[in-house]
Amino acid sequence: MDILVIGSGGREYSIGLALSRDENVDKIYFAPGNGASDKIGTNISISDFEELANFVEENGISLTIVGPEAPLVDGIVDVFKERGLNIFGPTAKAAQLEGSKIFMKNFLARHNVPTARYIETASFDDACEFIDSLSAPIVVKADGLCGGKGVIIAQSHDEAKEATKDMLSGNSFGDAGTKVVVEEFLDGYELSVFAICDGKDYVVLPAAQDHKRLLDNDKGPNTGGMGAYAPTPLVNDDIYAKLDERVIKPTLKGMQEEGMPFTGVLFIGVMVVDGEPIILEYNVRFGDPECEELMPLLKSPASELFDKAAKGELATAKIEFYDKYAVGVVVASKDYPYKSSTPAKITIKDIPQDTHISYAGVSRKDDGKLYATGGRVLVCVGMGDSIKDARDKAYQLVDNVDFDGMQYRKDIAYQAL
Repeated sequence: MDILVIGSGGREYSIGLALSRDENVDKIYFAPGNGASDKIGTNISISDFEELANFVEENGISLTIVGPEAPLVDGIVDVFKERGLNIFGPTAKAAQLEGSKIFMKNFLARHNVPTARYIETASFDDACEFIDSLSAPIVVKADGLCGGKGVIIAQSHDEAKEATKDMLSGNSFGDAGTKVVVEEFLDGYELSVFAICDGKDYVVLPAAQDHKRLLDNDKGPNTGGMGAYAPTPLVNDDIYAKLDERVIKPTLKGMQEEGMPFTGVLFIGVMVVDGEPIILEYNVRFGDPECEELMPLLKSPASELFDKAAKGELATAKIEFYDKYAVGVVVASKDYPYKSSTPAKITIKDIPQDTHISYAGVSRKDDGKLYATGGRVLVCVGMGDSIKDARDKAYQLVDNVDFDGMQYRKDIAYQAL
């Protein structure tokens, strides 16, 4: 089968890499892809949804997999389904679970899914009144899509009010912040749990843990993610069972009841507080960089997982994972996340055994060389029989990567080690 992957980051590269190892897959296309994805497939520069659907029809492509959230929220799945094309991802209506934090929080409340106490409002005065009822720190979230950066954890009441004011005025996140969610801060440890859903059935992938802060010891500003590892030993059978019964099943049932059955990746941001999983947020696609660790752990063909989910046939799929660990270290450009950096030529000395690179913010120049041109440039992934083994291999690979100004955290997977 031929497959089209929508997106250009490390997440989409990792999905492509998994498909390239799959004997059921003949050709892989990326729209638009990045400077390295042309080595595992064909990049196409089409962004219009109808034109992409035309390309799929004309080239007999069997399946389209959507990586990022923006095209999902904008309705790419609806366009493809109206034309009878097989596509993996939620409809625009179902993608509101990520597209609007207010929709998501109200959905959780309607279906009794455990979440933090909150208010959703466009009123600064109402927000301030609720802020005064909470203990610091306090969480303030822009309603719409902000590329993973629309969450402020304010350390004081004044800071929470200032963040709310900046969002509601449009100064922080434009239209995405003109309504906000203010919620209580949950003190526990955070997990990323992914369920592949076909509307009624689902497969839960090994739980991962992401590292959001730029610097070691969780210091510095929030980023899109500086590394991750999977599976995490911080999840046990009891937590998985609670997530099944209290979170995933009522969510899929609720989405069906509300006329928007959920197909695609349900990304569950979980805070575990005293052994109880509380839901921070839903996203409707793989996390990045968690996807870069989960894809190499997939033992069964990637095409089967995505294709059967897209067709509503997950109940007939036999999905298996390797009994191993994966650790990914994000290597970012010099000025990330503050501003764009000058393009820098990438040199790779060696790829040690049980490691690989998932490329993200890279371009191929006229000289045929890869250049770091994005914020998060690439992810160095190591696989091993233990988290320590996988982490050591990931950092061995980092030592073989060089470009001007490269930066990375030295403590990925520290929570488990």
